[in-house]
Amino acid sequence: MNLRKETGKKSTIELRSKGAVPCVMYGGEKNIHFTAKTNDLRHIIYTHNIYLIKLDIEGKQYKAMLKDIQFHPVTDEPLHLDFIEVSENKPATVELPVTITGSSVGIKAGGKLRQRRRFLKVRGLVSDLPETLDVDITDLNIGQYLKVGDLNYPNLELLDPSRVMVAGVGASRISKGMEEGEVPAKAEAEVETEAEAEAESDEKGEKGEKGEKHGKTEKAANSSEE
Repeated sequence: MNLRKETGKKSTIELRSKGAVPCVMYGGEKNIHFTAKTNDLRHIIYTHNIYLIKLDIEGKQYKAMLKDIQFHPVTDEPLHLDFIEVSENKPATVELPVTITGSSVGIKAGGKLRQRRRFLKVRGLVSDLPETLDVDITDLNIGQYLKVGDLNYPNLELLDPSRVMVAGVGASRISKGMEEGEVPAKAEAEVETEAEAEAESDEKGEKGEKGEKHGKTEKAANSSEE
């Protein structure tokens, strides 16, 4: 990997024509602009897993995590990568993939798995970050759901609103002939709709409070490509 001497659009086009991908790393003393070969990046691009990456930029070693990727709309080739530099004693904020585990009693009764979130945002030390966030649905019956506030992971802070629905078991055609005491499909739908409305309200409030901050971040990301 090599440092970029120029960061303009002309330089970016020239780099891509040679099979190189412009990259930038944030989080350190200064932003570092560099390039990498596409083939060297494929193992970290085409996966849902989160990796702690050791970057060797002209002989200097850095620990980083992949933050964002921009793809070509037609060829799907990577156009630009954003990394964030991390250290062992400084918390990092990342989105981790959700993995559903367990055999739900509701699914055994004919219900259908409904996964609302594929990723969750967390903050923690790099050494405490798992590859995935396991969500156990073993005890979920038809009409029951797990929200962010129901989850807990050692030494990790969940940053999504607590009422955001992660996964649950909904009614299906098979489960319509339910025994007495089970949740009817209509009631299950009402529970789901109410939970989603609450989560949407929470997320809008959070976005409103952080709108200005996100705007600045987008400008910084856009300028990194140039």
